[in-house]
Amino acid sequence: MLDDEPASLRLLADLLSPHYNVHPFVNGRALLRYVSEGRPVDLVMLDVVMPPPDGYQVCTALRRLPQMEEVPVIFISALESPEDEAKGLALGAVDFVRKPFSAPIVLSRVGHHVRLGRAMRLVMNQNELLDQRVAARTAELAAKNKSLRQALNEITRTQDATIVALSSLAEARDNETGQHIVRTQRYVRALAEAVKGGSGHVGELDGDAVEMLGKSAALHDIGKVAIPDHILLKPGRLTPEEFEIMKTHAEHGRKAIELAESRLGNGSNFLRWAREIAYGHHERWDGQGYPQGLAGAQIPLSARLMAVADVYDALISQRVYKEAMPHAAAVAMILAQRGKQFDPNVVDAFETIADRFADIARELKDPH
Repeated sequence: MLDDEPASLRLLADLLSPHYNVHPFVNGRALLRYVSEGRPVDLVMLDVVMPPPDGYQVCTALRRLPQMEEVPVIFISALESPEDEAKGLALGAVDFVRKPFSAPIVLSRVGHHVRLGRAMRLVMNQNELLDQRVAARTAELAAKNKSLRQALNEITRTQDATIVALSSLAEARDNETGQHIVRTQRYVRALAEAVKGGSGHVGELDGDAVEMLGKSAALHDIGKVAIPDHILLKPGRLTPEEFEIMKTHAEHGRKAIELAESRLGNGSNFLRWAREIAYGHHERWDGQGYPQGLAGAQIPLSARLMAVADVYDALISQRVYKEAMPHAAAVAMILAQRGKQFDPNVVDAFETIADRFADIARELKDPH
């Protein structure tokens, strides 16, 4: 925790110390020395306006340390402009807490990001452990194919559950549910099957591609963990400045998945598709989407499938700011966007299996 105002440090320490081990610092060099010694850190809070190095400079230095790449950083500041907030997020911060502090907001945001950071580290450690278990089981059970298949199925189910659990952390902040994640997985899988059987994409959807695409869809909005609560949870229309920050969730999602790819280094199709989906599911066939403004076949097929699935589920789901749209009306709206927002081939496939979407929505309906 870094702040050159002793009163602010005491206030935060009194608020957080009953729940966490708190280490206050009044200058950035002392904090950087502390983390450079390899001390365990779950979260860093930085004041922006400081004698050099200021909070932005300290955040930049932290992100250069391998052990700090995934540790969440929250800025604490009296600055209120969208530009200041956008700068902090671009440097790798996950949230802003404004002065003067609100105790419930500080506790809620710190608690959320500590839990999320621990969960992400747990997933990485679990994946390493699972890989070790697979290698050991493969050597041990080479002559026992049935037992080997059971072991691999168990690991796959564990990985699937972990993916959905991690994705739910992001969705929960957006008033979504775990059912939304599972529904969109099922939609993408059904769409991919239909496209595979009726278009020129057979080569892209061979082997286990359909199943893996369905799994990858769970991570489509993982980048929302980096969007501040006051924007993500705003019930009304976003300002242009707020919408620009909201759009950065696609880039944050891409960067998070790229980090996992770089660490695994095995050319995983699952992570490649997850990255394509997270970064590209808000692109439009007519080139009017974001973040890159791609058009037509420039948009990866995985993202084109996700775009239809995500919009359909948004339309038929009730939210605090809107009523659910009937299935028939949602289908009509998607068909009307053929060749505009959506890939014509994907829309044609969607039309042939629209009843399947309705079945999935009924089977996995949100709890009231």
